[in-house]
Amino acid sequence: MKCEPGIITRQRMRAWFTHIPGRWFQAEERARLREILPTLFGYHLLQLGDLYSKECLNSSRIPHCIVQDPDRQAAPPAGERARSVFRGEPDYLPVASDSIDVVLMPHTLEFTQDPHQVLREAERVLIAEGHVVILGFNPWSPWMLWRLALGWRARPPWCGHFIRASRLRDWLQLLGFDIVSCERYFYRPPLSHKGIMQRLRFLDRLGQRWWPVFGAGYVVVAKKRVATLTPLKPSWRSRRPRMVAPELAGNSRVTPIDNFARPAAESHQQRATDEKGRKR
Repeated sequence: MKCEPGIITRQRMRAWFTHIPGRWFQAEERARLREILPTLFGYHLLQLGDLYSKECLNSSRIPHCIVQDPDRQAAPPAGERARSVFRGEPDYLPVASDSIDVVLMPHTLEFTQDPHQVLREAERVLIAEGHVVILGFNPWSPWMLWRLALGWRARPPWCGHFIRASRLRDWLQLLGFDIVSCERYFYRPPLSHKGIMQRLRFLDRLGQRWWPVFGAGYVVVAKKRVATLTPLKPSWRSRRPRMVAPELAGNSRVTPIDNFARPAAESHQQRATDEKGRKR
C-alpha cells in the first residue's frame, strides 16, 4: 500500500527519523551531505521538502538557502542556519526559471504523486551547470523484506515509492543532466534494538567493499547540461567563377569562347558574298 502524500505521512516520516534505525540512517545521510555540499558553489540553494532537520545545510558554502516546506514553520529551530522558507508543493514551484544553483531533495521523490514533474521543476529552476542532489531509498536492498512485510500498514518509509538509482539516473539524463556521482550507504538491517545495531556496524564496512549495490540508501549528484553552439569562422574569399581551359574541358558543358565567335564570323562573311552577287 502506497503512502498518500500529506501532512500525516510527513509527520510519521519525521518521527521515524527520530528513532532507531531512522536516526542512525539519517546520521549517515548527513555525513554524505557534509562531504558533497561544500563542493557545490553558487548563490542560492533550494531544498525540496522538510522531512528532517536542516542541520545538513550548515555545511553548504552557498549563502542563501531556501526550503520548500508544505508544513511551513515560522522560524528555524535553535542552532540551525537562518534560511528562507516558503509553503508550496515541489511539483509546481513559485520560483523563477534558471535562478537556483543547487537543488537538494531529501527523499522528496518517494512521497510525491508525480516524481517526474518534480524533476522537471528542478531542471527548470536550475541555472546552467547547476547541480541537483537527490537522497533516496534503495528498493533492491535487504530492507525490501521489511517493506514487503510492513508496507501494507501505510507506514513510512515502507509505504513510499522507492525508485531504483539506475532508473533515476535514466530520468535525469533524459532531462539533460550529466551524472556526477552515485553512492550507496547503510548496510545494517532496520532493527530498533540499539545494542544489536551497534554490534552490526561492521556490515557497513563490508557492504561498501563487497556488495555496494545493496545499500539501504543512495545519493545521486547530477549537473544540468547545456548545449553549446560552436561558432564557425566566415569565409571572406571571393567566389569568382573559374575559367576552364579548352584542353582540360573534355566533355564539359563549358564551351570555349572561340567556338561561339567562329560560326558568327563565317555567317557574316557568307552574307557579304551574297550581297555582292545580287548587285552584279
